[in-house]
Amino acid sequence: MIFDSYANVVASHQMEFKQYYPRSSWHEHDADQIMESCDACIEKACAELEEQGWTKESVKVIGITNQRETTVLWSRKTGKPVSHAIVWDDTRVMGLVTKYENHARERGVPYEGKVHKGEDALKALRKLTGLPLSTYFSALKIRWMIDAWADPDEEKVASKWANVKKAYDADDLCFGTVESWIVYRLTGGAQGGVHVSDVTNASRTLLLNLRSLKWDPVLLEFFDLKENILPRLVSSSEVYGKIKYGALKGVEIAGLAGDQQAALVGNKCLRQGEAKCTYGTGAFLLFCTGEEIVESNAGLLSTVAYQNGPNSKPVYCLEGSIGVAGSGIHWLRDSMHLVPTAPHVNILAAEVADTGGVYFVTAMGGLFAPYWDSSATGMIIGISTATKPAHVVRAMLEANAFMTRAVAESMKVDSGVDLPQMKVDGGMTNGDMVMQVVADLAGCEIVRPEMRESTALGSALLAGSAVRLFGWDIARPETLHEVNTAGSAIFKPQTTKEYRDKKWAGWQRAVERSRGWVREDDE
Repeated sequence: MIFDSYANVVASHQMEFKQYYPRSSWHEHDADQIMESCDACIEKACAELEEQGWTKESVKVIGITNQRETTVLWSRKTGKPVSHAIVWDDTRVMGLVTKYENHARERGVPYEGKVHKGEDALKALRKLTGLPLSTYFSALKIRWMIDAWADPDEEKVASKWANVKKAYDADDLCFGTVESWIVYRLTGGAQGGVHVSDVTNASRTLLLNLRSLKWDPVLLEFFDLKENILPRLVSSSEVYGKIKYGALKGVEIAGLAGDQQAALVGNKCLRQGEAKCTYGTGAFLLFCTGEEIVESNAGLLSTVAYQNGPNSKPVYCLEGSIGVAGSGIHWLRDSMHLVPTAPHVNILAAEVADTGGVYFVTAMGGLFAPYWDSSATGMIIGISTATKPAHVVRAMLEANAFMTRAVAESMKVDSGVDLPQMKVDGGMTNGDMVMQVVADLAGCEIVRPEMRESTALGSALLAGSAVRLFGWDIARPETLHEVNTAGSAIFKPQTTKEYRDKKWAGWQRAVERSRGWVREDDE
């Protein structure tokens, strides 16, 4: 996406790349295919720019944003991936979560001059990283990829991942999340490519000390990982290098942020107390806490929102991560064939006034915030002979609203601040029906900007701020006052508190029934 100084989209190109699902709950990407898609999008967007009378030299700087936690491993010598990447929502490491929880309790975790054991060890890990031990984050995915060669019960799997162990033992292995991989390739790959990761993505690995913003030796020892596989840490807004080939050869890369943090910046939620929720594949509610780390006691994550330059103090946020949002709609379309296209969910859901008592707990890969239960399962409950496809589809939409409320209420517990208003973006927000359901059941005002590509815009603002393009400066939000001002749609709750609370009580009962279903010995 190519933006002007007002955040108008001057030119753009997008394309899908292949998703790999080798078995239930496993999700992989081919990192080379990701790069091929990026290269193609750059070329096509620049061609569209030139068709409109601009030159490609008009592009002054670029930013990159990415799905976080997705784990890419490649060879330092060849610059090529040594395996498929494991995607953020893959849950194959569930057994490792249990293993390392026990490891922490029994062997202990050093923190603030003391070795903590038992449940205090898990709390110490949480204080170091801001994160719980979960299938979600990168460190356990790295550990699985290195160790998979040794599984005696999975000969086919072991042979597929053997190259990872070989590269690791030979000190030839590089790890990065997707922004790290793209920067590396754009800046030359094996021929001098820059191996960096910004602090927003690094804060999602379970390897970064949230306070020092450095790779932590305690965490590396805990997961038994070598530091030489890790990228150099950088801020979210500085010049990292120049593109070495293609239509944008010579253009500086100067903004990096994980997708949810980029959306926070793109929505200009830069001050303490401002919040946004991105409804994409999953849904992610971020609440800016300023320069203060707010430790959650209600199931949320403490994470880096952005760092405006290498010498700037980081800004932090609380985050509630919801595993299924838009992916649930794709499931209704592709697997259940209840709708022919994703937008049809709004049409079908509108055919009924309510769900007819149906609740849909969208825990296809377990429950994320604020529940953090990897043993939970997807569940539709409340079905009767009167249940129609429209009831199920509407229940899917309501699940997003209930999960949003669960996260918002946890944020109130941790911060003491209610959320009367929330900015939204992402593909799911295109449907008025979806947004009204969220407002009605979450009980807060939803503000949807006209230009909703907030994730891409956030990375552009960070890049522009690094070189003071258009006078932008993330540290001074007033310099962005002309950015993305085309207007907003506002959805206000149209339900009573009594109705919301009754529906909420039903949701909580449904969630309890979904929890603890999946066991390690389940096939």
